[in-house]
Amino acid sequence: MPNSNAKLRRSPRGGQEAGRRELVSRSLQSAEHCLEDHDYGTAYAHYLLVLNLAPELKTSVKETFQFTLFKWAEELDSLARIQDLFNCYEQALELYPNDEVICNSMGEHLFRMGFRDEAAGYFHKAVKLNPDFADAKENFYRVANWLVERWHFIMLNDAKRNLTYLKAIENAVRSGCKSVLDIGTGTGILSMFAKKAGASSVYACELSKTMYELACDVVAANNMEREIKLLHLKSLDIEIPKHIPERVSLVVTETVDAGLFGEGIVESLIHAWEHLLLQPKLQAKNQDGSTEDCGRVIPSSATIFGMAVECKEIRRHHRVETLEVAGVHLPNSVQFVSPTYAFAGSEETVEPYTTEKLSRIPGGYKPLTEPFQVMTVDFNNLQELKSLAGRKPWKLSQPVTEGGMLDAVVVWFVLQLDDEHDLSTSPSEETCWEQAVYPVQGLSDYSVKAGDTVMMEVCCQDCYLKIQKISFLTSECGMDCSDRDDTLSLGNEAELCNALASLQTTSKQDGEGQVCVLESTEIALLNNAPYHRCFKAAMGKVLSSLNPSKDLQSMDVDGHSSGVNLQEDQNKSSVDVVPDPLYILDVSEGFSILPIIAGKLGPVKAYSSIEKEQHQAVLNIISEANHFPKETLEFWLSHLEDENVVLQRPKSDKLWSIIILDVIETSGLIQQEVMEKAAISRCLLHSGGKIFPQYVLVYGMLVESQSLLLESAVQGTEPTLGFNIAPFINQFKVPVRVYLDLSMLPCIPLSKPAELLRLDLMNPLLNSSSREVKVQICKSGQVTAIPFWYHLHLDEEHSLNTSDECSHWKQAAVVLDEPIQVQNTSMTIKGPRITHEYMAVRYIHYRLRIKMSVTAISSSCPCSVCSKLLGFHRQ
Repeated sequence: MPNSNAKLRRSPRGGQEAGRRELVSRSLQSAEHCLEDHDYGTAYAHYLLVLNLAPELKTSVKETFQFTLFKWAEELDSLARIQDLFNCYEQALELYPNDEVICNSMGEHLFRMGFRDEAAGYFHKAVKLNPDFADAKENFYRVANWLVERWHFIMLNDAKRNLTYLKAIENAVRSGCKSVLDIGTGTGILSMFAKKAGASSVYACELSKTMYELACDVVAANNMEREIKLLHLKSLDIEIPKHIPERVSLVVTETVDAGLFGEGIVESLIHAWEHLLLQPKLQAKNQDGSTEDCGRVIPSSATIFGMAVECKEIRRHHRVETLEVAGVHLPNSVQFVSPTYAFAGSEETVEPYTTEKLSRIPGGYKPLTEPFQVMTVDFNNLQELKSLAGRKPWKLSQPVTEGGMLDAVVVWFVLQLDDEHDLSTSPSEETCWEQAVYPVQGLSDYSVKAGDTVMMEVCCQDCYLKIQKISFLTSECGMDCSDRDDTLSLGNEAELCNALASLQTTSKQDGEGQVCVLESTEIALLNNAPYHRCFKAAMGKVLSSLNPSKDLQSMDVDGHSSGVNLQEDQNKSSVDVVPDPLYILDVSEGFSILPIIAGKLGPVKAYSSIEKEQHQAVLNIISEANHFPKETLEFWLSHLEDENVVLQRPKSDKLWSIIILDVIETSGLIQQEVMEKAAISRCLLHSGGKIFPQYVLVYGMLVESQSLLLESAVQGTEPTLGFNIAPFINQFKVPVRVYLDLSMLPCIPLSKPAELLRLDLMNPLLNSSSREVKVQICKSGQVTAIPFWYHLHLDEEHSLNTSDECSHWKQAAVVLDEPIQVQNTSMTIKGPRITHEYMAVRYIHYRLRIKMSVTAISSSCPCSVCSKLLGFHRQ
């Protein structure tokens, strides 16, 4: 009986096990059927059931589960079911907590939705789980640029700036300021200065979650976690006694940008004086001269300076300097402006300036006036801070001391930390700071002479210093060369007559006035004459080969034919037999007039992928001004049912003659998925059709550049005055520096430029997954970086160099973790290991994206120097 009873007791468990196996089996079959039917939601639910009932199957169904999860997530995303999407990922991570692929995918969704801090956590975890996971590394580098801006590295490496702040804080603490609040603490360095100086209570606030967590790590690593209270708050949200017990005697901050006020220092200090600081210093001090019961701010004040300059580089990025581009007339009725001009005086809160490091701007700059004082501000005067926002705009004028083109007013400041210590951001100083640039736009004339007077209007609005309505008065007759849209001055009869004559001869075809706001890189592209001439010649060559008719034989490839002749040819052909048009697709990003240039080349149908309505309207105006038939130019996206699938046939029975791809980002990096786009494009070309560019050559050279090292990572504890910050912030360094101007990069070339790689978009068989390049060392030194750039070959005769002076593209550089000593001998770039005489650069194709990994290993001290993807995408 006992044995029988035992069998009876085991029987239910045996039956449950059999039932479980049956349910698991059926659920797996159902999941497979659902996948065949593309019913990913139901398939996902079945897999969840299976994995909860049979955890032992996790390994065997892992890849299929991932596929199902990602497909279901795509559907949820398209349906805007965001909460359901994140619930699915949370369920998946409960089942696979250490799966780097799921972590990375979760991070991608979070990043697209704007949750950058959270996304960074998942990308970082994925990289820790699998350091060789290329997608996760690429994503982490991308988000790192958002979370820890590159200027953090530059400023932390500025030992002079750090030491000046330390001395000013020490002075304040010695004078009686014992409680300190650090607003916008960043890495916490100013808070640690205060504690080192002897402050009894130190508080620090930081709004960014990433920087707050980084500061916590830094403070703990320097054994100050019990002495510095860190708050993950905006200073405006700090309350007493909820967050800090009482008012403090000192506020330290460096929440300033190149234009001084852009980081909100005025608003935060007004709040601090009203709610967080002790009252300011009174006339009567304590008997011992201390200011123990008074509040103060470091920095104590600032003086802003300005100067009018001529600068070709600023000009070509903010003013279209030509009326004709590769034979295409740009009508006077269209005014191209950059965002800094377009939103000046508007109610929109847009940064009214750009920034440049003038000491390194290509071509340099020429001062047109002496430096002049724009304004001063006392950060220890509450009433003065309050009056800034309400102060009416005031006018400034400055005499021109040297003639030239009035291209910009540049601004810098001197930050007075206390009575003894100051920091200057002047372009003539060796500083980590850039200068604020207010480009001059909208004038009828920009040429000034010595004795003329530059005029401008200044105000503080929306937390920004605004310098607007920049113009000048001539010395001869006091004529005001101001905005061309302003009422004409009646003070000069000849000027008025000329203006009236100009108005009378304005062609009606130019139509109504139209302002077109372009990004600075788009304006630089319009000014890039060799780019447009090269494309015109290459397109003409292809079209001639495809349709060598009379129409195309007389094409205006060299810019000699007139629009009238073209129109006559088109009218003549319409009387006879109208040839089928050749189809051209331009999928360049941003504003491009290549489709209109193509329209001058004969019977073509040109499609533009421009999205903005304003840009489409301007292209139509330009098209009409050049006498093009309306059917010549169309906007491709309006023909697509799914805008995510841009590369399609022009018509069901037609193929493209030319597809223009955007291969290189203006940052200096290769576009993501460019080889995948090229593969699709090749299938959409008819015989003889071409992709532009047809192939790309990547060039690079070895350089020694201390500047690139300082801009890429904190160099030990010396610049941070002994505080251990580098290991923590350097987690967010990226091994590629972008938006470089190689012509002005402080560096020593150690080799001649060498061709590193060929990317063939027309013939993929010519591409190789890796290549060994022998580089001749021309100078002994330490290799710290490999700058790279591109030659874009539209065909064998026509090419563009992205490092040319007139290029709208910038360059990039791979920065090595550890410098490599080289001698004036040959060095072979190969992989995967080297001695002192060899360096490894491996190029790989990964999911049809081009990537470059650079690995160098010393024969005496093996170490990984750098691994980075050329396909890194800067959002």
